[in-house]
Amino acid sequence: MLLAAIVGLSVSVMAQGRRGLRINEVMVVNDSSVVDDFGNRSAWIELFNSTFGPLEISSVYLTNDSTNPKKYPVPLGDVNTEIPSRQHVLFWADGQPNRGTFHTNFVLTPGVDNYIAIYDANGISLIDEVVIPASLLPGQSYARSEDGQGEWEVRDGSDSHYITPSSNNIIKSTNGKVEMFAEQDENGIGMAIMAMAIVFSALLILSICFYALSKIGESMSRRRKSKTLASVTDDPAHHAEGDSGEAIAAIVMALHDHLDAHDSENTVLTIKKLRRAYSPWNSKIYGLREIPNRH
Repeated sequence: MLLAAIVGLSVSVMAQGRRGLRINEVMVVNDSSVVDDFGNRSAWIELFNSTFGPLEISSVYLTNDSTNPKKYPVPLGDVNTEIPSRQHVLFWADGQPNRGTFHTNFVLTPGVDNYIAIYDANGISLIDEVVIPASLLPGQSYARSEDGQGEWEVRDGSDSHYITPSSNNIIKSTNGKVEMFAEQDENGIGMAIMAMAIVFSALLILSICFYALSKIGESMSRRRKSKTLASVTDDPAHHAEGDSGEAIAAIVMALHDHLDAHDSENTVLTIKKLRRAYSPWNSKIYGLREIPNRH
């Protein structure tokens, strides 16, 4: 059940992504445009990935027949069927699918309306469609005014209506935002101030984060220490038997009387507990050969 749910979710996500696939530009009679990988000038159909992620189009259907949505299935196993974000791919409508993945099994007919559609892998869900007008002349293309959107228009290759196979329908030679910034900040002072502000702000944020992390670490360390001390104090196993003050005083006095042992002051004797892991099994003195005493 879980595997079926995961597979169903993956198929659903993929199907939703394919909704972003668009027919972007079409040329019916190619007498002066691009050539295919065999050097032939064939009719072509440009598809555009309007999403902001890569789009796998294998197993979708291209057709020029509204009654046969499964006319040309895009084959599986070709790495080039994954279209990068906001990029294009060309299909050649030459009726020769044996030439490769991007050669369809149908052709476009000049002088008549040509219907073109994309169907999803189920062959039922329509993704996009367009009707190419019969009035389209040789060398002209039928394209969207903008990539993946806008009105359809006839393009004749002029400066204002250029033909763009495998390229953006609007070719931008300048960046309006950059030009506006250059006009408003001719000497670059504003840019320098902005850059310095960004750098110092980032450094300030980093220093605050590191300070907060150090304080959190100190607090956690103090908490652990207090818990450890509390457990040691409360555990009776850590209190040795006879560790009362009277017993220690008696031991000190006995040592003082017997050994005359004391610290630098004559009236002070200090006993320190020494915790040392010791076992006769790891003592080296038992492995040494004893030297016999000579009398």
